[in-house]
Amino acid sequence: MDHPLPAPDALVRPWRTAAYVAGAVALVELLLLLVIGGGRLAAAVSDRVQLAAKERVLAPAPRAEKKVSPRRRSATPAAALPRGKTVVLVLNGNGRTGAAAAAASRVSARGYRIGAVGNAPEVVPRSIVMFKPGFAGEARRLGRDLGVRLVAPLDGMRPAALGRAHVVFVLGP
Repeated sequence: MDHPLPAPDALVRPWRTAAYVAGAVALVELLLLLVIGGGRLAAAVSDRVQLAAKERVLAPAPRAEKKVSPRRRSATPAAALPRGKTVVLVLNGNGRTGAAAAAASRVSARGYRIGAVGNAPEVVPRSIVMFKPGFAGEARRLGRDLGVRLVAPLDGMRPAALGRAHVVFVLGP
């Protein structure tokens, strides 16, 4: 008869089960070490971020130096076109129905020609007057006439999209 002899030194006979148990214990220990190390790393990073935020908040704001210079003429040219020949595109940027038509009548009452009336692609936080290249003076004059302080070159629109208009008035809230 062929029977294997039992090993008196062997503590665990099912070696696969022992290997799985030892691997599971090692995996749990590894995860535990990663959690502890990750927690400490996160705490250190969090402390540094909080310290930097406090320093930024408590730091005095840099003061802008005022340049005192003699009076000089503004670099913006005066309007070359009279109001009656300046064409304005009026866009509703606040989402209220009929706001662009009401604004167009205000612009028309100031003597400007209305090129078109429509909706802006998105809601704007405040009213803005934008201009094609070469029509900055007309845009500044329209801004003064309507009480709009924000006057800027075209942003987000191509000059060809304006058609025959020289200036765009986007009505905000």
